[in-house]
Amino acid sequence: MTALERRYRRLLLAYPRSYRAAHGDELLDVLLESAEPGSTVPALREAWGLLLGGVRSRIAHQAAGTPWADGLHLGVTAVAAANLAALLPYAGTLPLWTVLSALALLAVQRGWVLAAFPLTLAAGAKSVFLASGQQPFDVTLIPVYPSFLTDRPLYSDSSPFVVAAGYAVVLVGLLVLASRQRPRARSWWWWAAVVGAAWAGPAWLADDTSYPLSLSRMAVEAAALGLAAAAGYLARDHRWALASGIYLLVASGEPALHGEELTRQHLAYWGVLVLLALWAVLAPFRPRRHCLD
Repeated sequence: MTALERRYRRLLLAYPRSYRAAHGDELLDVLLESAEPGSTVPALREAWGLLLGGVRSRIAHQAAGTPWADGLHLGVTAVAAANLAALLPYAGTLPLWTVLSALALLAVQRGWVLAAFPLTLAAGAKSVFLASGQQPFDVTLIPVYPSFLTDRPLYSDSSPFVVAAGYAVVLVGLLVLASRQRPRARSWWWWAAVVGAAWAGPAWLADDTSYPLSLSRMAVEAAALGLAAAAGYLARDHRWALASGIYLLVASGEPALHGEELTRQHLAYWGVLVLLALWAVLAPFRPRRHCLD
């Protein structure tokens, strides 16, 4: 295998495995035949075209199945990831409930709806009771202080109603999905998103702000909604818009709770998320290009 062929094969990894199995060898032969004699590195324009084509192919591969059911499962996965991100910094104090929340996300991510429901219910009940100061299951010192990733007590910026809403959306979504065919498994990148959303730093606002924002979480949310909008634009499909709307509805609970404390930075950031969600709704309506004879 030549150096040029190895580099082409690495670029072809951008395409889904099923596409590579069906067309990879044929595409590789065409690329090698059209390459300049003696070249060891693909042309920049050619490499960019392969990467872009791979992304388009992966998005088209994801736009399969019933759009509303797939979008609902994707939105439920995003909310379940946010629920785990809220508990993750307190794993040292709440190991059992953090593990239950992680298992709930794993079950949702892999499409195991029936297993995800009781796990989500157990973790959600404990979270709501902690947010309201009640302890019917076991004794936990309140407020719950973090072990890492943040320096604020658990749910210090939230309320029992906001916490309950996040878990209720997941539970209702799982009940709807239980009556249908098992959802397909989601990407493992959701676990990286959990860590990014759980980290409280670096802080964007002043230290004395009563409702701080994390640049790490902002980056995760903006990237996720931006990818959803781009996927809807390329695939002309509304499943990503539904998922974005579900997540944004749940995530809007805390800003609404702190309405009197919001600054221009808060409003600007939330405006960006709303615009990205609206883009995900409108992007599939873009006109198709017609070729003239």
